[in-house]
Amino acid sequence: MRRRQSLLRRIAMEVLGPADASRIWKRVEIIGDIAIIRRPFNYPIEKLKVLAENLIKYLPYVKSIWLATSEVKGEYRLRDFIHLAGEPRSTTMYKEHGCAFKVDIKSVYVSPRLGYEHIRIAKQVKSGEIVINMFAGAGLFSILIAKYSKPKKVISIDINPKAVELMRENAKINNVEDVVEIIQGDAGKVIENYYCLANRVLMPLPELCYKYLPKAIKALKPHRGYIHVYDFISNVNKRLKAIQKAKDKYEKRLSSIDGVKDFSIVFARVVRSAGPKKYQVALDIEIGKDRC
Repeated sequence: MRRRQSLLRRIAMEVLGPADASRIWKRVEIIGDIAIIRRPFNYPIEKLKVLAENLIKYLPYVKSIWLATSEVKGEYRLRDFIHLAGEPRSTTMYKEHGCAFKVDIKSVYVSPRLGYEHIRIAKQVKSGEIVINMFAGAGLFSILIAKYSKPKKVISIDINPKAVELMRENAKINNVEDVVEIIQGDAGKVIENYYCLANRVLMPLPELCYKYLPKAIKALKPHRGYIHVYDFISNVNKRLKAIQKAKDKYEKRLSSIDGVKDFSIVFARVVRSAGPKKYQVALDIEIGKDRC
């Protein structure tokens, strides 16, 4: 990974010069054999096209390059893209932690920056657990859990029909279709069919994890379970402050939810910077319930 980043930086400096390169090279994300450049505000597309043509020339493992012209948005959490260079396709095979995933960058959200979280959570799951993934996307969290742990079932929900289609393919590719149960629909409604069933619930959608937290807790079995949330924390300029603000936010919320006997935030980390003074924070929360 460091060698790849060093090469990206060198090519960007040669093509754009040091000042512009410093704005661009960290904004290049490689998914399978596709590279995505996240465009800085109002940066000329013509310059980025020249960079893309050079990346295609000097990076043999990159076959297609796209420019992301918007932030993640909408119900399906997608970006707007412009094709810059190479093959005009948006589908690729992306490999992570020994598993292979078919993805389409124009149809489903995928970020290699969540790779550490995928395997971190998978290694926490204990044999025989029932896991609910409320926002499963193309299935990366769910499939890695099924592959690396021995869960009884991973119930994987997503509202995006294309994401569900890809998740079904990926479950077959990785031979876990008997463990990963895939459901299309609004997670806030679907999860009502699984109350008091799960040992842990994943909530990797920042825009809805806070809102749907009470429903996720209702899905936990009595006594003890775990919630994994991934929320955006804004208006902070340091990572430690982002973590503390996230803890304060969820401690206050958990204190007001009916049925929560006790709780503990057992782990917290910044996953990534999501913009100026904005971070994505992961929280692992242990929940004690006195009833269902």
